[in-house]
Amino acid sequence: MWRDCMDDSLPGADGRPRSRWTREQAAGIGRRGGNVAPVAGPPTVDPFPDLHIWDTWLLRDRHGGIAEVDGWRLAFSLTASADLLPGTRHDVAEIRCFCSRDGSEWRDAGPVFDGGALGQRQWAGSALYDDGDVYLFYTAAGREDADELTYTQRIAVAHGGSVTADADGVEIAGPWTHETLLEPDGDRYETEAQSRGMTYTFRDPWFFEDPASGETHLLFEANVPAPERDGDDAATSERREFNGCVGVAASPTGDPLSWELRPPLLDAVEVNQELERPHVVVADGCYYLFVCSHVHTFAPGVAGPDGLYGFVADRFEGPYRPLNGSGLVATNPSGARFQAYSWMAFAHGEEVLLQSFLNYHDFAGDSLDAVAELPEAEQRARFGGTLAPTLRLAVDGDETRLLGALDAWRIPAPDEPLPPVDESEVPDDDFDGVTREGAVGGDYGADRPFGSEYDEPVP
Repeated sequence: MWRDCMDDSLPGADGRPRSRWTREQAAGIGRRGGNVAPVAGPPTVDPFPDLHIWDTWLLRDRHGGIAEVDGWRLAFSLTASADLLPGTRHDVAEIRCFCSRDGSEWRDAGPVFDGGALGQRQWAGSALYDDGDVYLFYTAAGREDADELTYTQRIAVAHGGSVTADADGVEIAGPWTHETLLEPDGDRYETEAQSRGMTYTFRDPWFFEDPASGETHLLFEANVPAPERDGDDAATSERREFNGCVGVAASPTGDPLSWELRPPLLDAVEVNQELERPHVVVADGCYYLFVCSHVHTFAPGVAGPDGLYGFVADRFEGPYRPLNGSGLVATNPSGARFQAYSWMAFAHGEEVLLQSFLNYHDFAGDSLDAVAELPEAEQRARFGGTLAPTLRLAVDGDETRLLGALDAWRIPAPDEPLPPVDESEVPDDDFDGVTREGAVGGDYGADRPFGSEYDEPVP
């Protein structure tokens, strides 16, 4: 029996009603045994202490598998100098490549782009290795011709560069051709000028080819137009400012350089403003749609922690229903609410593995706003800025359960066996019913207020 997560007035990616994450569903969000990660603590291994490393994605083939270049696995990360205060890193982010033969020991392959990238800085994306060609999809943040830092976002791609490997590692070299692929249309996806919410999003492109149909998609994070409506009271109008969605574009020919916008796959109007880094994992014939979100991006009256949230359907187009009833898949322990973020899931045998970065691992406050009040040395000491332990997740239809964790920087190949599961490290008996969040705030550079009003109609 499908759960009711639909609004029949809203067209979806294929003309059907699109899926919706509702306030009723999200009301059940809370920490429970099976969705809380073990305490990570400070990094036991930091292979690149001179760098802040956060959002990370793997080089994959067209079918979603982990790609290798002459035996090397490649990871791409947003990076900045560790000399910077952690909260300022987003304003100078650049994409860097790391490589590994065994998925445990990693080497720095250096910055990916040597000038020419679009935007004032680059935010997260995905990487495709297709018949020897590399396509790097990324978020171009800010306008290159602006005198001051701006937060305009568009989806871009770099192609034409080369990746070569030898016994010492991987070299990525240009010249790269950079192109803008997608910008919001103001109809299905709101523009920066239309936004009246706490932040504006059109970012995080993620390549996906449907194994069932062979159709090629590019998922991304965006917002649906949700303007004030006649008759709405003040509370309803405020809730509608929280209008995150999972956007989608299609490539009718499968060409990674040619995309057409489609209507959103799923929206969270009146629930959440940011559905970050959307991506799909196919397991046991089910389509698992994952997104990340923050405590401070939930709408008034809805409370949820920083965490990985997910939805499941029997086909890519949906309908999607929230995993575990509420959508929450994995979150941080209550004593370290911000220890990890930006989870990226990938299938491994009978499990799904969750890679993320170590955020403020030693901070028990309700809001990351309070981090800025700490002395600079303490801000640095509490911030990880490297990859977090890789979590192990069991999936069974509409239900998921954390099984344990692998070491930080552990990205096993599909055919590598995992150690026996030891669920003793996963918290399961320290919950007083349901622990819910109630804080707001954040340190993220993208979270700047936009106050412009608009009057675009919404279906």
